[in-house]
Amino acid sequence: MLKNKENRVMKIVIYVVCILLAILSVLPFWIMIVNATRSTTEIQQHAISLIPSSYMMNNIKILLGKSFNPAVGFMNSLIISIGATVLAIYFSSLTAYAQVAYNWKLRNVFFSFIMVVMMIPAQVTMIGFYQMVYKIHMTNRLSMLILPAIASPTMVFFMRQYLQPTLSMEIVQSARIDGAKEFMIFNRIVLPIMKPAIATQAIFSFVASWNNLFTPLVLLTDQKKYTMPIMVSLLKGDIYKTEYGSVYMGLTLTVLPLIVVYLLLSKYIIAGVALGGVKG
Repeated sequence: MLKNKENRVMKIVIYVVCILLAILSVLPFWIMIVNATRSTTEIQQHAISLIPSSYMMNNIKILLGKSFNPAVGFMNSLIISIGATVLAIYFSSLTAYAQVAYNWKLRNVFFSFIMVVMMIPAQVTMIGFYQMVYKIHMTNRLSMLILPAIASPTMVFFMRQYLQPTLSMEIVQSARIDGAKEFMIFNRIVLPIMKPAIATQAIFSFVASWNNLFTPLVLLTDQKKYTMPIMVSLLKGDIYKTEYGSVYMGLTLTVLPLIVVYLLLSKYIIAGVALGGVKG
């Protein structure tokens, strides 16, 4: 009887903690969305409010009446995010498969090199990368924000850790005996096995590409090529210094697709974290 009471109390405590954490996680997003419906005066007088106001359409008009073009920014961000995610997923999975399925002399050395590259911040290599892009006349090209995703050491590490205990070499050998080529084995057998890991990493890669501000800010100077994060970062200047409602509206338009992605695919994120913890 005493154990049952203790279990009930423990469950109540866990539920309360989980509810509080959920509220703390959702609250900043809700405040941002509410502020997007408020006027600048309301925001200045009361910085925090949980009740939406009636200035949403006015903030949208101010936003669209200036240099902010959400349609262009959204399309550019979408092209970059989808392209980078597809390339990162496929080539990282291919590299991880080569690490697991083949025995070659420098396999461990190559994996160590990948681990070292993981520790190098992108900012350190940006000067050399920009110089290379400038010399080959590829600045202001969205492709230069997509192609580097082919080399994604963090994703290679995750895919390798997932594939090692999952991939059965007997299946691969059977396919080879049946006359299947290596790329056919990878595309038809290995990729379907990796679906949970691919789904999880696709979400993280998409979100990282969508939120990336540093690299596009360095490479892009043409307003027609601006991404959503760049456009939002420019809202702080000049005319928008006092138009806080419009700034929050721009932030909401930027974050909204990511919220939708998380709501639709959150189960894959949870599954992927669990896989990383168990299989790593």
